[in-house]
Amino acid sequence: MTTAVTTRESNGVGPLLRGWRERRKVSQLELALRADSSSRHISFIETGRSRPSEEIVLRLAEHLDVPVRERNSLLLAAGYAPRFRETPLDDPSMGALREGLEQLLRGYEPYPALVVDATYDVIAANRGIAMILEGVPEHLLRPPLNAMRLTLHPEGLAPKIRNLREWRGHLLHQMERQIALQRSDALRAVYEEVAAYPVEDPGVDVFEADGSQSGVPYFALPLRIEHDGHLLSFISSISTFNTPMDVTVAELAIETLLPADPATVKYLQSPGS
Repeated sequence: MTTAVTTRESNGVGPLLRGWRERRKVSQLELALRADSSSRHISFIETGRSRPSEEIVLRLAEHLDVPVRERNSLLLAAGYAPRFRETPLDDPSMGALREGLEQLLRGYEPYPALVVDATYDVIAANRGIAMILEGVPEHLLRPPLNAMRLTLHPEGLAPKIRNLREWRGHLLHQMERQIALQRSDALRAVYEEVAAYPVEDPGVDVFEADGSQSGVPYFALPLRIEHDGHLLSFISSISTFNTPMDVTVAELAIETLLPADPATVKYLQSPGS
């Protein structure tokens, strides 16, 4: 009897919620205040002494910023049906979403933009991205394309990135933050792969935040990449959907590369680019 109870408690919703709370570095009292509950009730839920309602599970998950996919896991562990669907992007019901994303990417041209999923696999991209990928070996362009792999692979974009060490550090730190906030073995596998790539410094560009190379001060770390004999500079911006009700949508991110200096704007807007 004791073994059965211990097993049920260790696999139930209580330990999962406690794990998310500790991961977010939030006390029981702070979580209770956020969720309009009591620290005693939170304690009872985490220890298995109280079975939470579906409403309180979702409320706690929201205030702990639990990813939508993991909210379904919490509901299942509490004995409830999943609340959020996971609809494939090629499903007819996703037609409006697909069309909207395609219009957004086309509208951003000639500047590069792409859509990625939770593991940075490329869902869609525009002609600006295709331009940057010119010269990348065919074996790296076979589906599924992965943005991190394409960027950091020694045969991918890495040799063309003039501030490779800074940009690589930025990307790896970005992935580390996501791994800390999520429980994704797939994302960790991608991280371990790209972090193990050898780093060969192009030896051309020593990045200076004050913009001494281009004469333009940067307000964020730029991606400085060589293309067809020109040095292009971009600032990355990432957008996600507000209050997603579908796991697939919740894990999509739209990355746009904003030209960081007049020379990049002029080159991209020239007829021959």
